[in-house]
Amino acid sequence: MPLLYAHRGAAVELPENTIPSFKRAIEVGADALETDCHLTQDGVVVVSHDETAERMANVQRAIRDSTLAEVQTWDVGWGFVDRFGDRPFERRGFRIPTLTELLEAVPRVRINVDAKVRGMVRPLLDTLRRAKAEQRVLIASFDIATLREVRRAGYPGKTGFARREVLTLLALPQRVLKWRRPQGSTAQLPHRVGPLDLGTPHWVDKMHALGLEVHFWTVNEPSRAEELLRAGADAIMTDDPRKLAPLFR
Repeated sequence: MPLLYAHRGAAVELPENTIPSFKRAIEVGADALETDCHLTQDGVVVVSHDETAERMANVQRAIRDSTLAEVQTWDVGWGFVDRFGDRPFERRGFRIPTLTELLEAVPRVRINVDAKVRGMVRPLLDTLRRAKAEQRVLIASFDIATLREVRRAGYPGKTGFARREVLTLLALPQRVLKWRRPQGSTAQLPHRVGPLDLGTPHWVDKMHALGLEVHFWTVNEPSRAEELLRAGADAIMTDDPRKLAPLFR
């Protein structure tokens, strides 16, 4: 059965990449979660898309230059702006969680973790091993060096493909890829790249013939999600799991 991934949680309803947002996503029907991770100055893996706190907390500070104690004082509720231009979650206690906190908050839920920076592979793998979460966490990254390090370390869970590897999958003929397929288990693709529609049976069938799952991001319109599911998508990532959940039920 195809999976509905909540992209950074229920990001249209609550501040992204926070525990309440992730829990809300599961509550409204998401099967799995997508998130991003950075590393603090004192070596703790935390959940955040951005490398700085500027967009979400109005703080001019990088996560890599800050301790966990400092990071968790930032008010990331500030960064949620509703359709009226208001900030309804400012000073409401929303903060950046550690990856350990997220794993504990949603036991048994599948999670896609995008490792955003080099140098965080060992702490990331140690965190997943201690939490016994390796079999439910897919590690992704745009950076090929990061994914190669994960694979060399013998990570027992699934891995996605770096941007360069995805381009290889799309560009090379299937007969060549059977002999030169990059490592990894899951092709995560934007559903469109400019005028090119990747959400067609042609592309999905090509990935499936190579033994790969196909996950599309980021899809918020039910009509488009329905097209991708008909094309054979294995998973869809969305900011609005409540809106798309009925398709998956």
